[in-house]
Amino acid sequence: MKKIAIAAIAAALLAASLLGCAKKGPKADNSLDKLKSKGVFVLGLDDSFPPMGFRDEKNEIVGFDIDLAKEVAKRLGVKFKAQPINWDSKEQELNSGKIDCIWNGLTITEERKASLCFTKPYLANKQVVVVRKESGIESLSDLYGKIIALQSGSSAEDAVNDTPDFQKGVKDIVYLDQNLMALNDLMIGGVDGVVMDSVVAEYAIAESKLPLVTLEESLASEEYGVAFRKSDEQLAQGVQKVLEEMAADGTVARISNGWFGSDITVIGK
Repeated sequence: MKKIAIAAIAAALLAASLLGCAKKGPKADNSLDKLKSKGVFVLGLDDSFPPMGFRDEKNEIVGFDIDLAKEVAKRLGVKFKAQPINWDSKEQELNSGKIDCIWNGLTITEERKASLCFTKPYLANKQVVVVRKESGIESLSDLYGKIIALQSGSSAEDAVNDTPDFQKGVKDIVYLDQNLMALNDLMIGGVDGVVMDSVVAEYAIAESKLPLVTLEESLASEEYGVAFRKSDEQLAQGVQKVLEEMAADGTVARISNGWFGSDITVIGK
């Protein structure tokens, strides 16, 4: 009886700790069992979001999040499938049942927690502005009266909306479908800055070797999580459990080192 009671308490604590899920312990849903019966874990992503998830020179979808999710699927005993989606309608894609989760550098926000069930954070991040190296722009205030670009429906959009002084100060905001499109626009002088995830920005600059830099001053700090349907608490708990096992045995650190040169994750820390 004592072992059973302890196990029940542990399960309840895990459920309560998952962001965006019910606070009164796990509901009697069968989302994890249903996934295992289906035999495939379908991950929804923006396939132009390096290094989290993107297409390589062979047109195959690769990335840090992809490697994490593939290992999770393997340990759950199911196949893995990466499903590109329209990032601006990601929650609709999830709730329609076309995908099982959104796992692609998705920022945890209070608004999203109201409609989605999140795992604990697995990566810390911040929203920064990328500018041309010789632009003379060194602070957020230097962008007042200038044009910025960002990905529509992204956390960059939320960060700008939550910084009213900055939003009012810039001359115009260009909304694009992809971060890469925004960076291309920046390089040709169509915009003066691009608001985007620090992790993605630093990777893009390092890989492309373009004359771009990120401003030291950021718009917002944030954390990435894996999102599921609000009702799929059992599945969220199952994925969280596997991620913690992967962190404990060094798998997460190995994957992170492969993409970033160090372990920048926050799982179990």
